[in-house]
Amino acid sequence: MHILEAVILLMTLVVFSNVVDHFIPAVPVSLIQVVLGLGAALVMRVTIPLETDWFLLLFIAPLLFNDGRRFPKRELWKLRGPILANAIVLVFLTTILGGFLFHLIIPTMPFSVSFALAAILSPTDPVAVQSISKRAKLPEGILHIVSGESLINDASGLIAFKYAVAATVTGVFSIKSAAIDFIYISIVGFVSGIVIIALILMMENWLYRQGINDVIFSTVLQVTTPFVVYLVTEEFFHASGVIAVVAAGIIFHFYGTAPDRSQPELKLVSEKTWDIIIYTLNGIVFLILGIELPLATTNVIQNNKINTFAALGISFVAWLILLAIRVFWIYTYQAVSSLRSRKIKSLKTKQMPTFKAALLAGLSGVRGAVTMAGVLSIPMTIDGGSPFPSRSLALFVAAGVIIISLVVATITLPLISEDKAPLLTRANATDDSDDLNPNSSDTDEDTHYISEDEARVYIMKLAVQRIEEERRPSNQKEAFDLILDYQFLIRRLELKLQDKKEMDSIISDELALRRVALRGERAAVQQLFDDQKISRQAFLIANAKLQRLENQMVRSIGHKIKLGHGTARNFVKLRNRIALWIIRQKTDEDISDELSLIQREEAKAAISALSAYFARDDIDNQRFDSQSVYHLIVHYRNQIELAKDHSQKQIQDQAMNYQNLRIKALAAEREGVQVLLEQGNIDWAMAAHLRQYINYSETVLIMDYQNQ
Repeated sequence: MHILEAVILLMTLVVFSNVVDHFIPAVPVSLIQVVLGLGAALVMRVTIPLETDWFLLLFIAPLLFNDGRRFPKRELWKLRGPILANAIVLVFLTTILGGFLFHLIIPTMPFSVSFALAAILSPTDPVAVQSISKRAKLPEGILHIVSGESLINDASGLIAFKYAVAATVTGVFSIKSAAIDFIYISIVGFVSGIVIIALILMMENWLYRQGINDVIFSTVLQVTTPFVVYLVTEEFFHASGVIAVVAAGIIFHFYGTAPDRSQPELKLVSEKTWDIIIYTLNGIVFLILGIELPLATTNVIQNNKINTFAALGISFVAWLILLAIRVFWIYTYQAVSSLRSRKIKSLKTKQMPTFKAALLAGLSGVRGAVTMAGVLSIPMTIDGGSPFPSRSLALFVAAGVIIISLVVATITLPLISEDKAPLLTRANATDDSDDLNPNSSDTDEDTHYISEDEARVYIMKLAVQRIEEERRPSNQKEAFDLILDYQFLIRRLELKLQDKKEMDSIISDELALRRVALRGERAAVQQLFDDQKISRQAFLIANAKLQRLENQMVRSIGHKIKLGHGTARNFVKLRNRIALWIIRQKTDEDISDELSLIQREEAKAAISALSAYFARDDIDNQRFDSQSVYHLIVHYRNQIELAKDHSQKQIQDQAMNYQNLRIKALAAEREGVQVLLEQGNIDWAMAAHLRQYINYSETVLIMDYQNQ
């Protein structure tokens, strides 16, 4: 497959996978992407040749730079000890012990390949880890391991993996030279990352002082930074580009640049750009995993020494080995921390070691994008041209462990946590996830916190109230337009907050009210025609419109209109549509005034019909949802305003009135956020997220004004 076609296909599948995830939230999007990739390989015969250098550069460099760039400053300093210890010690413990055990269960796999496989399986997906650990309410001491380890262990795991692969390729292994090389590539890589990012930051600050402060330019420079850091470190210093990009990301996060501090727009644009990049790269990695699965499976099946079912069993055993190592390490860490807390009274962490907490933290070790990106970079051949030993089996086992860890976490998460939210991974994480907020803590049980949807409904109702207060005869149309927009969003959120029984009841009542209004509209159209105020053409167009609305309502409650059967019914519908289209083409210009009159009288009649309906003695007004009634009334009053003739100057004034009302509505939303915060209904993280959404709306409003 040509590279352009492959890119388009992969991007399309990434988008489609997230659409599927919306309808199946219980399944991690990573698994969905694996399945889609597998389907593309089996059905479309898609193959993607991989090369080590460009794969590590394209995927690993930006992923790790972004992890370092978003690592919380306070947490980084607070957890410096556990982070360094667990990111290095646990990784190498997993590599050495896991490598030996892998060789025992797979005797045909050389020691170096076993070590490489164990090393690349040691990094954990940081988003998945924290997603699980927060919901499982792990002790603070355990969080030191699962959060710190997951965010830093990518670098050490990839270093060990790279050296093990190099030993396999060259056939030469020396502990002394390995230790020396490790120290060299680690230290030089670390220093290189710091120096290069320092030079880049100095250059960007200098350019900013020279007047080059373009937001797009600065964003592109920031995006290219990890690739430059990785390439320079690898090609010129022959050190670890992985450590370099992690160090560069952390330094960038600590110091930033002058444009970042003085240009809020740059911060916004760069963050969203990085979200798009990480979203795309992670999705493609898991798609490639699915695409590579048939190749690995085929090679394993053709191997006389091991079959597919045995390989599946090996994958499961490998996952159990990794789980056992993590559980042992975490339990040991608990025990040591408990002993220290007894000796040092100032330490707050005094949890007793528990096997349950260690097991939960062990299960949180979900493997993700970095593992797959690394294992797919294994070369096809070694020195001399021979095939890389056990490459297909290593790929199969790595893919199996990734899938098993995701599936087990998906199944166990609802069992170990009261929170039923789906598992998050790098592939479907967003920057507004509360679970990933390092400063978030368990809320006070006495505090009544409301959900984000409830908070948004509250502040939007305040905005509607403010618009009603500002509504005048001169801005009625704009006010109703804006209220209608808000009502649409409010109705969507309220339906989400209702259970199925309540939602069905609200929808049923709303449809009943719409039928009442529709009968009033039909009567008004008929009366206008009987009084000869409209032509037959206008009468037919209006009736056709009302019929479409009625059909939509009937379909919404699961009934069908019986107008005939099969082909005959479809022919009648087609004939009516063609006839109506012909009528419109011939008469729209001539009857525009009549159509405006119809629209105005229909709306008035609908409001009158609803008023008469509510005035009936046999109707319980209390059973109808107030928002449904209000939404319907505003809709028809808006129709009346739209039917009025407006000059060009009036249209310009309307645009200005709309913007003024929108600004006042946003101000009301901000006040609502502050009220919720002061009353203790939301925390600071929620308030910041709501204010961010309001700021986005205001930014869009300004952009619309500038583009007029």
